[in-house]
Amino acid sequence: MLTSFGTKPPQPRVRRLVTAAALSLSLAAGAVGVSAAAAQAAGPYEKGPNPTQALLDAPRGPFQVAQVAVTGQTGFGGGQIYYPTDTTKGTYGAVAIVPGFLMPWLSMAWLGPRLASHGFVVIGIETSSLFDDPPTRGKELQAALDYVVNDQRVSSRIDRNRLAVAGWSMGGGGTLQAALDRPSLKAAIPIAAVHFTIQNFSQVRVPTAFLASESDEIAPPAQWQKPQYESIPASTEKVYQEMNDASHFFTVFENNRQTTLMVSWLKRWVDQDTRYTQFICPGPTGPDIQEYRSTCPM
Repeated sequence: MLTSFGTKPPQPRVRRLVTAAALSLSLAAGAVGVSAAAAQAAGPYEKGPNPTQALLDAPRGPFQVAQVAVTGQTGFGGGQIYYPTDTTKGTYGAVAIVPGFLMPWLSMAWLGPRLASHGFVVIGIETSSLFDDPPTRGKELQAALDYVVNDQRVSSRIDRNRLAVAGWSMGGGGTLQAALDRPSLKAAIPIAAVHFTIQNFSQVRVPTAFLASESDEIAPPAQWQKPQYESIPASTEKVYQEMNDASHFFTVFENNRQTTLMVSWLKRWVDQDTRYTQFICPGPTGPDIQEYRSTCPM
């Protein structure tokens, strides 16, 4: 019998083939949707290959880097800018880094090209005086960011809405100060931080990653970094990583534990790249990690 459409009703085998084809198309569409959603979830500023521990441990990341000097600037004492040479990937986030008491930028200059090679513009600064206190270093970090986003040699490469700060010792205290003073920052990384006038950072809203060392004889974690970390509310994303049997000066030597956390934290919060969450949550383990805590960002 003919149907009202003028054709024979489909036979059972034909119906099975049609059903299977429809199911295949549905699954394929679903797979495309999942793939697209996953790509979108990685972050709007995603750059570089899928991250691996080997990539983070390498002496350089996937981007070639160039360097220019900064001299005689008001608000800080000059320094060096490191930046990716690739101009085909859009703009990059920028991070300012300040060293500690009595220390020049050269003491931790290895961080400049290392971080820049993962897709950031880095300005490593000299302080106006080697004796500058943490609040002053916080102001110098902010002055350096204001400088680098307007430096015509690199400004076109920078997204001025994606900025971060980092620093060591009194520079770490300056990093916390900058996070208090400029809540629009996307990330802060205090290293063995010391801040003499503030220990309660409950007003910090900037995602903050603390690096500390178990055998720090100058700024013991129990006295400095742990209270700082604990004072920041759980509503602010934060990490505390304490290196086993390391001294206050661990950051002057190139080390992969430090750069894994720093690159991952900057990628996660400056670039909003969720591919790097795996290196933050649940976090590293092993004989060189004394303690690790995290709010486990999603």
